[in-house]
Amino acid sequence: MASTETTDTTAGSPVEGGAGAGLGGLEAGLDALEVSDTGRTPFRQTFTGKILPPVLAIAVVLVVWQALVSFKIVDDPAKLPAPADVWGEVRDAWLQGKLLGYIWTSVSRGLLGFLFALAIGTPLGLLVARVKVVRAAIGPILSGLQSLPSVAWVPPAVIWLGLDNSMMYAVILLGAVPSIANGLVSGVDQVPPLFLRAGRTMGATGLRGTWHIVMPAALPGYLAGLKQGWAFSWRSLMAAEIIASSPDLGIGLGALLENGRNASSMSMVFEAVILILIVGIAIDLLIFSPLERWVLRSRGLLVKS
Repeated sequence: MASTETTDTTAGSPVEGGAGAGLGGLEAGLDALEVSDTGRTPFRQTFTGKILPPVLAIAVVLVVWQALVSFKIVDDPAKLPAPADVWGEVRDAWLQGKLLGYIWTSVSRGLLGFLFALAIGTPLGLLVARVKVVRAAIGPILSGLQSLPSVAWVPPAVIWLGLDNSMMYAVILLGAVPSIANGLVSGVDQVPPLFLRAGRTMGATGLRGTWHIVMPAALPGYLAGLKQGWAFSWRSLMAAEIIASSPDLGIGLGALLENGRNASSMSMVFEAVILILIVGIAIDLLIFSPLERWVLRSRGLLVKS
């Protein structure tokens, strides 16, 4: 009998030991999943993963562009200038001290107008998201304004405000505010009700609940609205500069594009188009991409930047 008990006890030990070891391994595995790799990414990996692909894409575009010109596939310089001709336009503008002026005129207007749109669209979006009567009254209007082409606002803005910077800012606001507001409304709609109930339980109501609970939880949708709002701001500004060009307004990138069309200079047109594209990419890389990475890291969705 004693032998049997000893055997049972001995037989049970490996089972208990195995279970303990299994649970210990599982716990260690879960702990490993929660550990973030905060080490710096090697430059070689960054270069091959983030720098080299766009550089190769640009190189392919330039090669194809040059091939279309060199092999006379498009043999009319008035339709497709050579890359060297466009580079010559950029170099001449730089040597004349005008290139940075073109860029700064448009960028300063675009960023200032976007800040105005941010100051208006954010409280408007919160109001629409949190007040049912306001949503029923204004929500469809915001959606309609968002789908309206921004170029449609240029003629009335010129008539109302004249050919000055206030007209430019009005067009930017009308193009960007609906996108920012709708993005925030979408983000607030996706906040789990449990968060709101927990916030009320801890006393986070009213403005305090909006600041500490609603806005952080709605941040992904809000950020998407900001990106779309900037895109609408930039496109609205370019439309305004093209249509309402005036010497009193200075020469921005949109006006440069229109000047190239008036002069029948495709090199100048391509110069303006490329500069507009570069500015749009630069704003995204310098402002919105870091914000997106920060939001993803704060939610544990991105380990390495």
